[in-house]
Amino acid sequence: MKIVLQRVLEAEIAVDSQKIAQIGKGLLVFLGITTSDTETIVKTMVDKISRLRIFADDDGKSNLSINDIGGEILIVSQFTLYADTRKGNRPSFIEAAQPQHANAMYECFIEYCRGKFAKVEAGIFAADMKVRLINDGPYTIVMNS
Repeated sequence: MKIVLQRVLEAEIAVDSQKIAQIGKGLLVFLGITTSDTETIVKTMVDKISRLRIFADDDGKSNLSINDIGGEILIVSQFTLYADTRKGNRPSFIEAAQPQHANAMYECFIEYCRGKFAKVEAGIFAADMKVRLINDGPYTIVMNS
């Protein structure tokens, strides 16, 4: 599993020019699934996200978790996180999970997040999505399982 986590002031997703998801202050999660990902890995990664101290306290230090601030989560499935560009000019996505497995793990990730965070929104698996965000910082973290 690969995750690109961005601390945001707000973020939204549109499909076919229609807004389908929107959050305020919190985290935008770009989620890449590979063939070996399991529910156990999903839970481990979500638990880690819930404990990350990446939001500023009253002294401006990164000491607060998303739950400490009542932050929101927006999840976007993104198989392109598994792009391999080492050879040639066309990326290979051989490490990305097949759609059936990827969708199952994506849905598992969303459901587990819903049990952990105040507000969870998500994109549509395999849809052509337009993502808008205001990155807070910028503050971006790459996570690997």
